[in-house]
Amino acid sequence: MSLLEPLVIGPCRLENNLILAPMAGVTDLPFRNLCRRLGAGMAVSEMVHASPRLRGSGKSRQRLDHTGELAPVVVQILGNEPSAMAEAARYNVARGAQIIDINMGCPAKKVCRKAAGSALLADEALVGRILTAVVAAVEAPVTLKIRTGTDPDRRNALRIARIAEQCGIALLTIHGRTRADRFDGAAEYDTIAEVCAASSLPVIANGDITSAQKAEAVLRHTGAAGVMIGRAAQGNPWIFREIAAWLSDGETMAPPTAEERRAVLLGHLEALYRFYGVVQGVRIARKHIGWYLAGLPGGGEMVRQVNRIDDHHRQFAQVAAFLGDY
Repeated sequence: MSLLEPLVIGPCRLENNLILAPMAGVTDLPFRNLCRRLGAGMAVSEMVHASPRLRGSGKSRQRLDHTGELAPVVVQILGNEPSAMAEAARYNVARGAQIIDINMGCPAKKVCRKAAGSALLADEALVGRILTAVVAAVEAPVTLKIRTGTDPDRRNALRIARIAEQCGIALLTIHGRTRADRFDGAAEYDTIAEVCAASSLPVIANGDITSAQKAEAVLRHTGAAGVMIGRAAQGNPWIFREIAAWLSDGETMAPPTAEERRAVLLGHLEALYRFYGVVQGVRIARKHIGWYLAGLPGGGEMVRQVNRIDDHHRQFAQVAAFLGDY
């Protein structure tokens, strides 16, 4: 039986159960749409803070721009105050969000110092109040992303899942590390399997899913409804179609040809220039170029050269010439 299946979240029916993870500074609109076109069933936005004070910043305005976004539009909100989170959900639904995702998984120190993200897992009563408030605030489905707990001695994902069920959460994503783990060590999937076995919620497995074969192994081990891909998609948006082919019929897809790699990267650069403007677009593009060219012969030196270029025409031409030779 195929492990690649449609996924239903409220009124939204996804083509498949492969999801692009929200990553700050990475999953902007150009990258979300690119991953969708290359096989992701859904792509989650960078996190948007619930504080109204931050909505006027340039960064927030860009994160709230869904012009031309492939449906469903999923906005992840971050905060620790139930009424503010509820208001943020309403604000984003009014601006086009079709699904609201709540961030209780981010381990970044600057987030956790403000008792948000994965720090919330230590206060289960507050978790319940936030989830209740957000679900009541909007008609759009509300999903939740968590870690397995605050640290390896205090894994409480199963209790959080039960709270999420009671509060009306539509889907739960679990990263297989604790807050204390950050991104160190290997993700563990036994906790995710425990939640899948005990919860009525569809559960998405996240963490260290770097290949089609790993995606299959995680789905079989956990019984999850789907997988979420994060860092493995950086510079490799083709991973979604590779996983889709493997899960549907065991087909191993050939890696992208040099011509396709060139077309996708150059198209991505053009989308970044349009979205951010050429000055900011050049800066944002540098990290993506580094990820795309990693491992290619001469890629490291090319990245060093590109990082010294401030003009978008020169940046584009330099990358195009390099890939033309490659």
